[in-house]
Amino acid sequence: MAAYMRVWRSFGAASGSASSAASVAIRTGLNALLPRRFLHPHLRRSYSSFSSRKSLCDARIAASVLSDRWSRVAADSGRLGGGGQRRSLFGNKGSGFSGEDGAESSAGDDESGGDEGPYSPPPPQMTALTTMLVPEVFPNVPLIAVNRNPVFPRFIKIIEVKDKRLVDLLRGKVRLAQPYAGVFLKKDDGNESDVVESLDAVYHTGTFVQIHEMQDLGDKLRMIVMGHRRIRISKQLDVEPEEPESLEAEDEQPKALRRKQKRSRKDSASLPEAMEGKVREAELTVEALPLPGVLMVEVDNVVHEEFQVTEEVKALTAEIVKTIRDIIALNPLYRESVLQMMQAGQRVVDNPIYLSDMGAALTGAESHELQDVLEETNIPKRLYKALSLLKKEYELSKLQQRLGREVEEKIKQTHRKYLLQEQLKIIKKELGLEKEDKDAIEEKFRERLKDRTVPQHIMDVINEELNKLGLLDNHSSEFNVTRNYLDWLTSMPWGTNSEENMELARAKEVLEEDHYGMDDVKKRILEFIAVSQLRGSTQGKILCFYGPPGVGKTSIARSIARALNREYFRFSVGGMTDVAEIKGHRRTYVGAMPGKIIQCLKKTKTENPLVLIDEVDKIGRGYQGDPSSALLELLDPEQNANFLDHYLDVPVDLSKVLFICTANVLDTIPEPLRDRMEMINISGYVAQEKLAIAERYLVPQLRTLCGLDTEKAKITPEALSVLIRQYCRESGVRNLQKQVEKVFRKVAFRIVNGEETEVSVTPENLQDYVGKPIFTVDRMYDVTPPGVVMGLAWTAMGGSTLFIETSLRRPREPQGKDGLKEGSLELTGQLGDVMKESAKIAYTFARSFLMKEQPDNDFLVGSHIHLHVPEVKTAVVQSRPVLLMEGHLLAQT
Repeated sequence: MAAYMRVWRSFGAASGSASSAASVAIRTGLNALLPRRFLHPHLRRSYSSFSSRKSLCDARIAASVLSDRWSRVAADSGRLGGGGQRRSLFGNKGSGFSGEDGAESSAGDDESGGDEGPYSPPPPQMTALTTMLVPEVFPNVPLIAVNRNPVFPRFIKIIEVKDKRLVDLLRGKVRLAQPYAGVFLKKDDGNESDVVESLDAVYHTGTFVQIHEMQDLGDKLRMIVMGHRRIRISKQLDVEPEEPESLEAEDEQPKALRRKQKRSRKDSASLPEAMEGKVREAELTVEALPLPGVLMVEVDNVVHEEFQVTEEVKALTAEIVKTIRDIIALNPLYRESVLQMMQAGQRVVDNPIYLSDMGAALTGAESHELQDVLEETNIPKRLYKALSLLKKEYELSKLQQRLGREVEEKIKQTHRKYLLQEQLKIIKKELGLEKEDKDAIEEKFRERLKDRTVPQHIMDVINEELNKLGLLDNHSSEFNVTRNYLDWLTSMPWGTNSEENMELARAKEVLEEDHYGMDDVKKRILEFIAVSQLRGSTQGKILCFYGPPGVGKTSIARSIARALNREYFRFSVGGMTDVAEIKGHRRTYVGAMPGKIIQCLKKTKTENPLVLIDEVDKIGRGYQGDPSSALLELLDPEQNANFLDHYLDVPVDLSKVLFICTANVLDTIPEPLRDRMEMINISGYVAQEKLAIAERYLVPQLRTLCGLDTEKAKITPEALSVLIRQYCRESGVRNLQKQVEKVFRKVAFRIVNGEETEVSVTPENLQDYVGKPIFTVDRMYDVTPPGVVMGLAWTAMGGSTLFIETSLRRPREPQGKDGLKEGSLELTGQLGDVMKESAKIAYTFARSFLMKEQPDNDFLVGSHIHLHVPEVKTAVVQSRPVLLMEGHLLAQT
């Protein structure tokens, strides 16, 4: 308080000696402002400076001691005679503090008798801070943690703070005229929080910055800060208490109420006791509660090591300057950054410390590399590290320039090509050499139909779609849909048929050339040719080849197509669950396309191809429909003349197509579909047929496939017979083909390995190539032993003998009071339902027959019989095992 009174007396002396109105105004303004700002630290620090000055009217007041803006505020308050609006030390950016504003306010006060109308101040947006001398030592600062790039001394950076605790702390420091903070780099770039939980989360070396401007963006605070020096964290501090809230609330009171309070305080300002009471009351502080996280830290200044400007330092400095110039030459964007860094106008080449910081700040290096430069206290080492970062940035700039040049050149070439193409189109159009895209598309479609016999109803659809295409925009989605639809319509083989072979001899020769046996199939195809020859035209048929796997159902269809001179197309329906695969998709769907049959006609380019529908017994069914039902229309001779595909939506004639289906079993084929097809059974091959197939087809083909010839590798017919009987008993020849190929592969290995030069495979050395036999010869009896009966059965691998063995499990039970106890029949072996039923029927029939013929013979009635089938096979007919079992059971009696 004594200091305040001394300043007040110095103000009075200065005003007494000065005759200017400005001196009186400043003294009066201070008299009005001091009661409100006597707690402000900046004013308290300035009082000692004021007491040493002769006059406050001197225009040369240094900005480092008292800002010129504060002088204007004091002068304006003086002119208002203590009743004007109070101005803060930190005003709004762009708001004026001129004397004219104060004069107008004073005049308004006089006219209204001291009362003003409603006050509506403009909303504050940007807070501009006054220029002040930065203290050399400022130990306690708020901690601002940043990501990616640290702040270097003498460089400006924009920082945004979102944490409310830190925002309130920074605002409080600015209100106390302490616009300083410490900016430290986070160790974890993924941490987005403005406040760290511990000091271990940041590097301890940072930068002491001064806040130049603040902009309140609602949920965050944007600041423009300038670095001044390097600092190092020594310890964490608690948050300092803020100013009493009464001072802050006073700034938000209405203007009229503030004027009344000012006049009341003016009346009582002459009372020293009242003034001292207010000072004591305002100096009371409230202890603040500690906030979580690190908000305030105590720091020490980092002093670099002493250095001499040696030749090495000069060389590093020159190289840094040269590298910066090269970077600026490559990328002009760096020019603005360098100019902004050198606004002070000083020669950076004369200041190695500033030059090293500028070189590091100019690069986009990794955060730990920039922090390494910031922490370095040895100036030559710092220069060297900055130069290394600049060299990396220079190489990166060169790469960016090269890539940018290549991309720009490519874009120029593409643009130039586009312009030339457009000019060429216009020139050709003017000369009549080229038409519009739509005209060219229409001409292409009509050219396709020139030599085809298109039905009239289909031609009407094509003309309608062509007219529609001419009205659509080239870039619309409907244009592409219509163009694709026309492409399919015009690609169909309307009226185009392949010339069929009507010569029976030629057809028979082709069929015999590719397949051995299959007499039923070959006769049916020759009959089809004969009927077509007599009628003078060909019609389609629907055939179905069924039989075990590997008998040649698919390959015979290809041979039939070659014999008839028809185009061949195959597709499999095994596992198919979507009806659209057969009938096509609707045109409204994205990526819609026709079904397999329409695709077949487009690919074969004829209306009479041979279409093989493979695996019809394995067709599936799903939520998208039943494809087997879709085949009903396709395979019906009465309906397929007007087959309607969902995509084309026009009837297509399939009556000339020869459909051949293949299946392994008939049980899984739906009855309506099976009724539409002519069934031809292709049974398995017997051993003689397999031997002929192997000698004629398999051995020559596989020998050539393995790179051998007849002189180096031979398989005798005896070896093939053993291979068929003991290794390949299946109905087809697929496994036989695998075994023969296996033999030739081992022969080729031995020849290449130098073990042998010529190999002949015989029954004696066959096991060396294919291993031990899989099947053995079935046992046969001239006279079957008691309890055994022999029958005939068939399997997927051919015919086989079937032995049924019986034994008396337990003798007859003795006759009791109630008569003879009932006997039983026990069945063992992997018997199916049919075999179990046959055994029970035979047992029942044998008992009834024996009771009828020999009433006194009760052997089957009271005996417990055990019937066993060692190797279960399917009987030739169901009645055959019944008769065998009946005779066997009767023989037991």
